[in-house]
Amino acid sequence: MATTTTSIYAGSHPVTFEVDDSRQASLTHSSSNNSWGGTRLGSRLSQDQSSSEFTHDREDVLSQTRAVILITALTGITFVGSMSGGLLTIGLPEIAADLKLPENLLLWPASVYSLANGCCLLLAGSLADFLGNRRINLIGCVGLCAFILACSVAQTGIQMILFRTFQGIATSMCLPTAFSIMTDSMPVGKRRNIGFACLGLGQPLGFSIGLVFGGLFQDSSLGWRFGYYLCAGVTAVLTFMLYFKLPIDKPREAFTLRRLRDEIDWVGIVLSSSCLGLVSYVFAIITDNPGNIDHAENIAMLCIAAACIPAFMWWMSWREKNGKSALIPNSLWKNTAFASICLMVLLTWAVLNGTETILSLFFQEVQDLPPIQAAIRFLPNVIIGIILNVATGLLVHRLHANYLVLVTTLLSAGSPLLLAIIDPHWSWWYCAFWAVLLGPLSADVIFTVANLIIADSFTPKTQGLAGAVFNTIAQFGTSIGLTVFAIVSSSVTQESSYTNKGSPDALMAGYRAVFWTCFALMMAASVIGAWGLRKVGKVGLKTE
Repeated sequence: MATTTTSIYAGSHPVTFEVDDSRQASLTHSSSNNSWGGTRLGSRLSQDQSSSEFTHDREDVLSQTRAVILITALTGITFVGSMSGGLLTIGLPEIAADLKLPENLLLWPASVYSLANGCCLLLAGSLADFLGNRRINLIGCVGLCAFILACSVAQTGIQMILFRTFQGIATSMCLPTAFSIMTDSMPVGKRRNIGFACLGLGQPLGFSIGLVFGGLFQDSSLGWRFGYYLCAGVTAVLTFMLYFKLPIDKPREAFTLRRLRDEIDWVGIVLSSSCLGLVSYVFAIITDNPGNIDHAENIAMLCIAAACIPAFMWWMSWREKNGKSALIPNSLWKNTAFASICLMVLLTWAVLNGTETILSLFFQEVQDLPPIQAAIRFLPNVIIGIILNVATGLLVHRLHANYLVLVTTLLSAGSPLLLAIIDPHWSWWYCAFWAVLLGPLSADVIFTVANLIIADSFTPKTQGLAGAVFNTIAQFGTSIGLTVFAIVSSSVTQESSYTNKGSPDALMAGYRAVFWTCFALMMAASVIGAWGLRKVGKVGLKTE
C-alpha cells in the first residue's frame, strides 16, 4: 500500500510519521471541514511549500524580544506616515497660506498621496515577493524619511504636492512588506494576531496624533514645519532599527530578467493600477469642484477606467486557465469571507476618514474652535484605538470573528448617527464625545480580522501581494469616501435656503447630509458582514 510521509510540529520540533494514501485523503477532507471562509491553510502549504521549506520557516521563528522590537518598528513606520497626514489635515489652512497654495489645489497635497500610494501598492507587493521583503521595506523607509523631510522645507505649494506624491510611493513599499514580514516571521497564533493589531493601530492612531500635535504646533511658536521635522527624525530612527532587526529574506532563485517578466503579472498590475489611478485622479478633481465631472477629459478617463475592469477580470481568468501567476485570481472572489471583508474594508475606511475630516471642519468652521481645541477633541479616538487594537490582538482567537465584526460595526454606525442629529450649540459631551469614541471601533477590529482572512486566502509565496491588496482597498475606500462626501456636502450647502453659503448654518446643512450618508454606509457594511462572514468562526488560531 502506498504511503505518504507527513510532518507535524510539537512546539518548534518536527515529528515525522507515515500514513497511507487513503488516510491522507481523509485528513485533507477533515481539514476542509474545519476551514473558515472556504480556504485551507494546510492545503495552501501542501501546494506551495515542501516540508523542508516549512521546517525552515519554523526554525526562523523570532525570539519574543526581537518580535516586540520588530512589531514596534514596523508599526512605527505606519504610524509616522499617517501622522504626517494628520498634520496636513489640521494644518492645511496655515500651510496653504504659507506656501501660497492656490484655492483650486487646496486638497491636492492630501489627494496625491492617496493617489500615488494606491497606484503603487500592488506593484510594490509583487516586487517584494520577487526581490525580498527586507530590501523593498528598507527602500520604502529611506524614501519615506527623505520625502517627509522634504515636505518640511517645501517653499511652494507645487513642491509640497510633488513631495507628498513621492511620500505616497515610498509608503506603498512599507505597508505590504510589513504585512508580509509579520506573516513570514511569526507563527499563526497570538503573537501574529498582536502584530496585525498593532499595524492596524498605527494608521488611525498616527492620524489622530497628527491632528492633535498639528494643533499644538500651530498654536505655538514652533509652526507646522516642526511636525514634519519630528516625523522625519522618528522615521530615521525606526529605519536604523529595521536595518538591524528585519529578518533576512529567505534564499531566492537568482535574479534574471526572464524571471522578472514571467513571475510578475505585469499586465494585471498595469490594468489594475491604471483603473485605480484614473478613478482616484478624477475623484480628486471632483472633490475640488463637483462641476468638473462635466469636463470631457474627466468623462473619458472614467470610461477608460470602467473598460479596465472587465479587461482585468478576463486577464485573470486567462492567467488561471493557463497555469500562470495571476495578480488577484478570480477564484478568490468566490470565497465569501474574502469578498465580504474586502467590501467592509472599503466602506469602513471611507466612513472613518470621511467622518474625521468633516468632523474637523465642523469643529473649526461651524463651532469656530481654534485648531488646538479641535485637535484635543480627537483624543478619545486615540485612547479607544490603543485599547481596542491591543484587546483585539489578544482576544481575536478566542472570539467568533463574525460576531466581533458585526457588533463593532453596529456600534461604529452610532458615530455618524449622533453627528447627524447634533446641535452645534450642544456641549461636546452630549454627542461629539461619544461620536469620536465610537468612530474607530469597526475599522480597528476589521483591520486585524481582514489581515488574518487575506493572509489565509493567498499562498505563502504571495504574502506581499496579500498585504498590498488589503491596503489598496483601504486607500481606494478613502479616496472614494472623500469624493462622495465632498460632493454631498457641497451640493446640499449650495441648495440650502441660506443666502450666505459660507455661513456656519449653510455648511452644517452639508455636513449633516454627509453624516447621514456615513450612517447608511455603515449599516450596509453591517449587513454585508452579517451575511458574508456568517460561516467565519474563530480566526488567528495557533496551528500545531
